[in-house]
Amino acid sequence: MGQLIKLQDYISRYETDVYRYASEFIRLKKKQWEKVKEEWENGETSPSVDTSIEWLEERPSFWQSMKRWWKRSNLEEEIKPVVSEEERFFASLFVTEPKTLDELKVLFLEKMVQLQIKWASSTVKYESIVDKKFYYEEPLKYFLQRFPDTYLCLYKPVFLVKSAPVELDIILVSPTATWCVTFAEGEIIVGSSERFWTEMGKGGEKKLVNPLISLYRTEKIIADLYERYAIELPIKKVVLNRTGYLDYRYAPNDVLLIDKRYYDQWFASLRSLTAPLKHVQLKATFHLLQHCYSHYYERQWHEE
Repeated sequence: MGQLIKLQDYISRYETDVYRYASEFIRLKKKQWEKVKEEWENGETSPSVDTSIEWLEERPSFWQSMKRWWKRSNLEEEIKPVVSEEERFFASLFVTEPKTLDELKVLFLEKMVQLQIKWASSTVKYESIVDKKFYYEEPLKYFLQRFPDTYLCLYKPVFLVKSAPVELDIILVSPTATWCVTFAEGEIIVGSSERFWTEMGKGGEKKLVNPLISLYRTEKIIADLYERYAIELPIKKVVLNRTGYLDYRYAPNDVLLIDKRYYDQWFASLRSLTAPLKHVQLKATFHLLQHCYSHYYERQWHEE
């Protein structure tokens, strides 16, 4: 699953050390999935969740291990206070026992999304207040749950441009390229070089702001940073309509218009990338994160 390294203007622990956390996430995900899968196959599951956390238990149950993993994954180094909200989260989330391996995978991926949002909104000392909509936002889950672990996602990040905050499109940094992605989804989207495009559907027509405006702005900011720091990583621009059609007769040659006719092929090509994390990729994300804006507060720990 793709890694959420930046979420809008929230502080992210990847900002403190993207080299460490990018590889740590892959290791953690693999280890925890193997563990919960083995315990599930051995029948070590229960729909009743004990909210206590036993740190020194030699062999915790499936549910206790998931709770312990969640707590440890959200704390760093030697800081181990009791975080009651995370205990309650585990106590309320597993209200049913997974009957099949597919159900277990769904629960696991949902829990990983929760973990990723936590990592993308807090560090040891600071945290940002997360808008609850992100826990249910389909495009965000799409990038986190459908792409390989080596794709690093900046989801609508806020950059500082001449001291002014500017929200950009979605940035997906793979080992081989940087993808600038914007959605223009609908039954039929008619593009043009004007300020507005037209969405045509059964309910009539409506205007939407030309997505190429923000897409080119996103590319320009990334390209300037790459030039400044001598980063050689191709930048590609995509307008995405996964379920409908994009109609733009004289579309710019440097933009990919991916609609339902080409989506499966494009998506398969990205998912099939098996390259590991690359140094140039991590260098690129390091400098991108250094120029992002973050709004946060000092973290308050409460023991109960």
